Amino acid sequence: MLQPADHQTIAIDDPEVAELLQGAVDLHVHPSPSPFPRRLPIAEAAWQAHEAGFRAILTKSHHHSMVTDIRAASEALGGLPIPVFSGVALNNYVGGLNPYAAELALAQGGRMVWFPTISSRAHICVHEEEGENLKFPTNNLGLRHTTELGILDAEGNVKPEVDDILEVIATHDAIMSCGHLEPEQIDILVPRAAAAGVTRILVNHPNFVIQADPERARRWVEAGAVIEHSICQYDERSSFFQPDWGIPTLLRFIEAAGIDNTLLGSDLGQKNNPYPVEAYATLVRGLLDAGLPAGDVRKLVNDNPANLLGL
Repeated sequence: MLQPADHQTIAIDDPEVAELLQGAVDLHVHPSPSPFPRRLPIAEAAWQAHEAGFRAILTKSHHHSMVTDIRAASEALGGLPIPVFSGVALNNYVGGLNPYAAELALAQGGRMVWFPTISSRAHICVHEEEGENLKFPTNNLGLRHTTELGILDAEGNVKPEVDDILEVIATHDAIMSCGHLEPEQIDILVPRAAAAGVTRILVNHPNFVIQADPERARRWVEAGAVIEHSICQYDERSSFFQPDWGIPTLLRFIEAAGIDNTLLGSDLGQKNNPYPVEAYATLVRGLLDAGLPAGDVRKLVNDNPANLLGL
């Protein structure tokens, strides 16, 4: 098993933090290949996580399924040091709400299907509002702008392909992510997924793009979801950081949803942002300093994401 060229080990000098990261699982890594500028490829993300004691990672592209990319990276290096998973995001680039794309990704070993992310109305609106203060990267390939995708038709009814996708996810016992849909559509999607037999339901970064409050996150948990918070929001070195998103905000969401229904994912890999492992170490120390018990921190980074992934 070979390390990637130019491999960089990330040292974690805080023994308490290093211990808590043993067995961690990051379900939200953004490596290359991608039309967006990325700081590290799949294999490097796996090696950095492995050396920090992580048990597994799950990679995400907004544009394509990374399942075959993972296989290619593994074959090129004679294997990867930890399990690396992926799935498919149902944006314009794979045909939108396309059950065939979901079925193919999961049949090849994928573990997650994201409903529209960068093609959602919420994301498009936030991206347009950023203006010159862009936080989201722009693609390097000159791709056309995405068109708005959602789960409802013009009459406000759930599109039939949504139920087809939910059936595919349930059949494979995979994770359904609500993507970047607006709160009103997540209100509909979460209970519908649960009724369709989907047992692994995820809401990503509720206060980022989606712009939901802790009470709404609590209701999604009651309907069957778990809540993932993006570490990139809480690291001052990240382009996604905002001062009003401090650890107290994160703790309010954790209190509302419950520690057993909350997990952390880096949401990192972008060109000029910290490495995922670096940001994990920073936020774990911040949560400990804020008084969150070590056992609860371990649930956020280890137990809860591992359980959702089915490890």
